[in-house]
Amino acid sequence: MSGTAHTATANSIDLAGANKKTHIGLLTMMAICIGLVIVQGAMISALQGLGIGGLSFIFAMVAALVLAQFNAMSFAELSLMFPQEGTLATYTQKAIGHFPAIVSVFAGYVVVAVLALPVEMFLVDAMLGELLPGVLPEKLVPLLILLVFTITNLIGTDVFARVQNVLAFILVSALILTGLVAITGASEPHPVLTGATVDWSMAGVIDGNFIGLIGLALWTMVGVEFICPMIGEVKNPKKSIPMAMHLSLFFIFTIFVAFIFGASLYLDLDTLLGSPLPFLDYANAVFGQSGLIIATVMALAATCSTMNTILAAVPRMLKGMADEGQAFPQLKAHNRFDAPWVGIVMMAGLTMIPYFVFGIDSLIMLIIAATTSWLLAYSVAHINVIVLRKRMPNHERPYRTPFYPLPQIVGIIAMLYVALNNSPAPEMTQMVYSITGGILLILSIIAAVWVKFYMKRGLFEPDMS
Repeated sequence: MSGTAHTATANSIDLAGANKKTHIGLLTMMAICIGLVIVQGAMISALQGLGIGGLSFIFAMVAALVLAQFNAMSFAELSLMFPQEGTLATYTQKAIGHFPAIVSVFAGYVVVAVLALPVEMFLVDAMLGELLPGVLPEKLVPLLILLVFTITNLIGTDVFARVQNVLAFILVSALILTGLVAITGASEPHPVLTGATVDWSMAGVIDGNFIGLIGLALWTMVGVEFICPMIGEVKNPKKSIPMAMHLSLFFIFTIFVAFIFGASLYLDLDTLLGSPLPFLDYANAVFGQSGLIIATVMALAATCSTMNTILAAVPRMLKGMADEGQAFPQLKAHNRFDAPWVGIVMMAGLTMIPYFVFGIDSLIMLIIAATTSWLLAYSVAHINVIVLRKRMPNHERPYRTPFYPLPQIVGIIAMLYVALNNSPAPEMTQMVYSITGGILLILSIIAAVWVKFYMKRGLFEPDMS
């Protein structure tokens, strides 16, 4: 009894301390979730999914929403059991050991972030090049944006929160405005589309073909768990952590459905599926000459919001891992604003490498491969919940997954299915899984050596302390 009672008491103290500490309220937490999920890549995925499946893609989005809510349930339960900065690494080390903890976080979050941010930077640079051709030096503005958000995150969560609220408001307003104006035809009348149009029939739903689109739909709803590493800096985490994730997902779903339905009234299939920046074509069709400005605002807000959130959340993951001996001890360092400055600077520096070394086409291939590991990280989170329910049944759980273990079992099966069908085209499948396998192999070797020889622990030895 004393072990579990002591753990529960310590957990309550930690949560109480988090309540006193400051800063981040529910709206800011939702701004973090929404700002991380709604990126340019997600907008493109949603518009392409609409072109591929029509009504079937809407049903796939409903299924993806349910799966994303299951993911949020597992992260809410785990984060409130262990309210520390390490997030998935902390939970996994308690359940199945340090080795899977290190691999899941680096493969599912650090590598994905380092590859995804440069793509957002490339896309915003392309948008600015369209808006101001020949005026701005190539690649300069995204670098300046990266520098600005590195500095704001070094200053601390107060500045981060204010900036994130503004960015999320601009992003959400632009998306809602575009969707509503498109649906009503308030700016430009709905055109008569001459090419093939979006299929609104029930055929793909009745024959089950929509299931094949769930993977694409899921990319419009992954990432809300990035709020969990900031649990020590949020108000009333017992209520606000689960509420922020669940409400954000419903909000994101509603925004995207309105956004893509409006697109179906202005764009034919050739544009939806063939354009490299379909949301630019969409904005031009809806707003006329003002469309380029609206699209650039969306691109800038999405990139800035994603960058701001990643530079806040991932360094805190790394700091939590360093506290447990799972990463370099230098990552524990924090400045006078209590910001994990080494991790912030490291993430900014790592982001610049692929930005200069690769082109956008190469990076997109790498991201498709790396994001498979993100889905595996979700599976690990579900496994953690199941294992810890058995291993630590008396541990305090301020949030308990409804209908346990159904969300975890369905979540694991679905994540593995999507991971196995993550390649966007058959000819890319071998390359995608070769890169994924290479990333996991390299990280597994490094993690195994680190755990065995630096931490001197068993690879799958749970840390019950």
